[in-house]
Order: sequence, then C-alpha cells, then structure tokens
Amino acid sequence: MSVTNLQIRLAARPVGVVKPEDWEHCSGPLEEPGPGRFAGRTRVISLGPAMSGWLDDRPSYLPPVEIGEVMRAGSVIEVTASNHPDFQPGDHVVGTFGVQEYVVSDGRGTMKIDTSLAPPSTCLGALGMPGMTAYFGLLDVGALQDGETVVVSGAAGAVGTIAGQIAKAKGCWVVGIAGGPRKRAMLTGELGFDATIDYRTEDVGKALRRHAPNGIDVYFDDVGGDILDAARTRPAMHARVVVCGAISQYNNATPVKGPSNYLSLLVRRARMEGIVVFDYARRYAQAAQDISARIGAGLIKVKEHVVSGSPDDFPETLQMLFRGENVGNLELA
Repeated sequence: MSVTNLQIRLAARPVGVVKPEDWEHCSGPLEEPGPGRFAGRTRVISLGPAMSGWLDDRPSYLPPVEIGEVMRAGSVIEVTASNHPDFQPGDHVVGTFGVQEYVVSDGRGTMKIDTSLAPPSTCLGALGMPGMTAYFGLLDVGALQDGETVVVSGAAGAVGTIAGQIAKAKGCWVVGIAGGPRKRAMLTGELGFDATIDYRTEDVGKALRRHAPNGIDVYFDDVGGDILDAARTRPAMHARVVVCGAISQYNNATPVKGPSNYLSLLVRRARMEGIVVFDYARRYAQAAQDISARIGAGLIKVKEHVVSGSPDDFPETLQMLFRGENVGNLELA
C-alpha cells in the first residue's frame, strides 16, 4: 500500500528575502519500507535561521540544499512500519528528515527518543541542535567562567534563551539583546536575565556601556552586523566572542557586512571564534543529560513556539524567524 507524501522542495535560489515562489509544494507516493528500512510520519519540524544559509550555493559547513531537493530540516517522526531490527512501529525518532509529511529511512544519523521523558518539541529545541549549540558554544568555545559578564544577542530565540540561562546558572551577569517589550519582559521576568536591551528602540552601544560598565567577558552572537560591531567596542581583557549566527545578514541581497572595530581584539587580547555544533556530535548525550538535569532543577526553562500546521505551512512559518515573531525554538507540528 502507498500513501501520498506532501513535500516542500527548493524551486529557486533565493535572492534577498526568501519568497513563496522559491518553494515547490509537491506530493507523490511513498512506498512501504524495504529490508533494513523503516517508514514514519512527521510529528514536529524544527525551523531555525541557519536554514536561510543552507539555501545559498556557496561553501559552508554543510552542502547547500540543491534545486529540486526536499528542504533540509530536523524533525521528529513516529515510526509507522518497519523492516529494521532497531525500530518498531510507535517509536519516535529524531533526525534530519526534511520538510515532508512521511519519511523512509535506513536509520543512519537518527536517534530514538523517549517521549515519556521529554516531548518531541523539546527534543528538537532545548535537547536538540539549539540546546547543543548554546551549551558547547558558551562552555567550550566561550570558555565561560563563573561570575563573568555575558551578553547574548538574539536572546529570545532558540539558542539565546538557553545560552543566557546556562550563564545565569554559573552566576554570571547576563544581558540579553532582543526586540520589543514582550521579549524583554520574558527574559528578565521569566528566564532571570539581569538586564535587556531593545535593539529596535535603543542605542545598543550606549546601553552596553550602562549594563556592562567593566566590559563584556563573553559575547554570544546570533545576529551579526551592527550589533556585533557595538558589542566589540566593549570587550573585557581576554574576552571571547562566540560567532553562532548572523540573522541580520541572512536575507541580504548585498554581501555580508564585515566586522569593524576588530583592533579591539588586539588591544584586549581577545578572540573571536565560530561554533558549528556538529563538531561536538560525540558529546551530545553528555550535553543532553546536563541540560535535562538543569531543566529538572529549574535552572533552565524551556521556551518553544509551536505552530500548528503541515509541511505546506513551512514557507510562511519560516518567515516568522526573520520578522522576529518567535520566542524560543520555532516548530511546525
């Protein structure tokens, strides 16, 4: 028996902002899994700013999504049929299955999850790639020490909410940069950030001088552009800048804006280093265990923005990221 599989495929390379015509909505049959394979139905799809970068045909840490290819995405599926000894109907599996309603897989690069311990959405967010990125970016690349001053841009997003809370658990003074009063109130009132800056209405450089008078020890950057430049005017001695993303630059039709004020790194003996979470794959289980313990202890509160819909709703849901509408990890379920 076959079913109809709804898929979102890349129709054209976006120029600037991703447009509806850059996507192709497809449907076709999905056959039963062959030997050593299993089939499943998508339950939750995770959406992140990095998706925009995956659409560019230029060298990066992953090959670009090809024209006509199913859009790359992490998701949780529920196994519906299996000819694989390690997977049974009813199992929930996380993997890079793409934006489609049904999946057939040989199990490589996937992991079974226990939904009695954490819901699928959390396995894609705080215990998934965003949580891993925050954890290793802050603790390994950022070499965070107790009691330091930490500034996080994109602080209300999937990675930023976790990074800020990890820093607070280490007794740090944490400043979050976000847009709008709703996000700022959530960061200080719910997640325990010490201060916030609204990049839409405030002079970020002046606000950083006020909230980090002795300089920034670790700047966790999810935004790039002007905000990165502003933060780099305030480094403490031996500061670390963790380059996680640059959402302000992803939809540019012009070249990415390069950093200025880079001599501040020289003067303060500071460093600037990127984080690619796949480099830490062998330690994911350790990080997930640590993050889970912090969630259980009330040191991390999970923030998720789940949109009800199908793969057909992916193109419009993706735009929420670039309009700054999501709080926490954005997911389609």
